[in-house]
Amino acid sequence: MRPGAAASRSLGGSRAAGEERALTSVAAGEMYEAEEPQDLPRLWHVTLSVSGGEAPLKEVRRGLEQLAHDHPFLLTSRYANDHAEIRYWEEARDLHDAAAVALRLWGEHRQTAKLPPWEIVGLEVIDRETYHQRIAEGYGPLPATPVGVHPF
Repeated sequence: MRPGAAASRSLGGSRAAGEERALTSVAAGEMYEAEEPQDLPRLWHVTLSVSGGEAPLKEVRRGLEQLAHDHPFLLTSRYANDHAEIRYWEEARDLHDAAAVALRLWGEHRQTAKLPPWEIVGLEVIDRETYHQRIAEGYGPLPATPVGVHPF
């Protein structure tokens, strides 16, 4: 017999030999339940605005098309010769992670996509529920259609 087995039987263990013990669940505390959803990734709608010196429209378009190829979740890009707006969905644990990825997007892809040397001048990151609520109420960013790279 394993140590402690006799003691547990004497404390009310009235099971017959070989009888299975019923398992019961223990409720998780409120603190645990509140933390669990934060660890799951969520979808965030990102709008990144960049601006800088004038660049040929053809080069801006080509760079944004390459960025869309490199970053497959890119929904739509609008551009002019001195600014652009990029909209896409990002999957991240929280807003801080989604914003951090968004703030690195332009710089990390500038060389490979041959993007203009513009700076980020605006960033909006909203959760999926807020995005759909705005659309339903008729305000906020219009749905990203048509998908792709388009002039302003």
